[in-house]
Amino acid sequence: MGCGIFGAINYENQPVFPYVYWGLRAQNHRGHQSHGFLTYSDKEFFTYKNLDLVPKVKNDAIKEWFGRLPGSIGIGNVRYTTSGKCDDVSIIQGTQPVVATIDGIKLALSFNGNIVNTVPLKKEMFENFPDFVYSCDSDIVCNKMLLALKQGKDLPSAAKEVMESLDGAFSVTGITGEGDFFAFKDPHGIKPLCAGHDPAGKTYAFSSETVSLDMNSFVRDFELKPGELVTVSKDGFKRIQIIQNPRPAFCTFEYAYFARPDSRFNGKYVYEIREDFGRNIVKENPDVVKESDIILSVPETGDDSAMGVHEASGLRWERASRRHRYVTERAFILLNVERFSTIDKKINILGSKVNGKRVIITEDSIVRGDTTKVIIDKLRKAGAKKVYVFVTFPRIIGPCFYGIDMSTYGQLVGSRHDAEGIAKIIGADGVCYQSHEALIAATGQTKDHLCLACINGEYPTPCAQKMADVMKQRFLAGYQEKSRIYESEEVQA
Repeated sequence: MGCGIFGAINYENQPVFPYVYWGLRAQNHRGHQSHGFLTYSDKEFFTYKNLDLVPKVKNDAIKEWFGRLPGSIGIGNVRYTTSGKCDDVSIIQGTQPVVATIDGIKLALSFNGNIVNTVPLKKEMFENFPDFVYSCDSDIVCNKMLLALKQGKDLPSAAKEVMESLDGAFSVTGITGEGDFFAFKDPHGIKPLCAGHDPAGKTYAFSSETVSLDMNSFVRDFELKPGELVTVSKDGFKRIQIIQNPRPAFCTFEYAYFARPDSRFNGKYVYEIREDFGRNIVKENPDVVKESDIILSVPETGDDSAMGVHEASGLRWERASRRHRYVTERAFILLNVERFSTIDKKINILGSKVNGKRVIITEDSIVRGDTTKVIIDKLRKAGAKKVYVFVTFPRIIGPCFYGIDMSTYGQLVGSRHDAEGIAKIIGADGVCYQSHEALIAATGQTKDHLCLACINGEYPTPCAQKMADVMKQRFLAGYQEKSRIYESEEVQA
């Protein structure tokens, strides 16, 4: 599931809730559907979960929040659904953090990612936990780890059991019933997870993105390595490499779309990387640049690449596409029935600025083509003479199994059409994608340290690769996908 996670521990016995609260507020872009807080005090877990964005806390309600969520250890989660049902009842049931208990042993987890081999894992959980209820993948992760603890394994051994049994992406922070605070990443490190502390060295935290550390005025210490477990004590972080010599496969979609531009990965701010994306597309498409008049962006994830296009081309970046700030839904995250109307209301085109102009519009990615199609239609109605789309993320040809909700071939316009075909579908005069090579170079990583599965079909985990290959053959033969591929018992059988 697409999520943002945050956790913190304070060693002066101060309430941790404010840190977790602001940590989640800073990451609400990672999940709009629900939010949850969990704190630990006197060997008890205290939780609060609800739908929608993390709420504002009014001054007269602060004491109530502190009373509801006491303790100096806490974890939180913001979520959008990539597994399970999408109605409100199901979403709230799947809201994290999750808690599991067996024979007096307790465990609470906040999880970001997606598990691929859920069918056999569910079977194992039902066999070992008669009351097991599956509402989201975090239930599997939590109960799998709890089962290992029940068998007498220590925390590193339990984490290893999870890492070796689960196929997929998982960045996790958690609290045991004894108050042990920890975090770990899957053996490929597909999802981001960093660690930091306050300047006084009394509070330590884990976060999906560095912006949550910034929000709390914390110092960033490190990004967790693939297959690494990190525990916390008064002396700071203890790092344990559970899986030796893992093959890193960090999600490239974080760079193009998902992460906030002011977060840092691999020592670089995301916005700097996105600016390089724009410069790269200019270099790769000089003829289109030559016959264009102005640049627009799809705000806000297209803004940084627009700056790069502007700097490399010399064309004016006309700020004539504006986002309505308080229409906060991210169109990519929305359900199909909500997407079209929200896009239309979310983006405003200043018609007089584009009338008669040949326009380059910068877009972070094209998944279904819905967003881009609506915006191009607005530009045409405003009198744009030509519209070219510069797309920073290469053509998406395959589903994601790791926590981005593009989970079937059928919903991906790029799985059936090349750039020319996509241009016709969305009404553009041309669609220009950044090349794979340029994308990789801009991230500062190497190809063998990134997950590029959705653009090259090479999945870092074996179960995902097998399922993608099977479903691709069926899709090309005319099979109509009925659900997310990784939730299909037929494919996993």
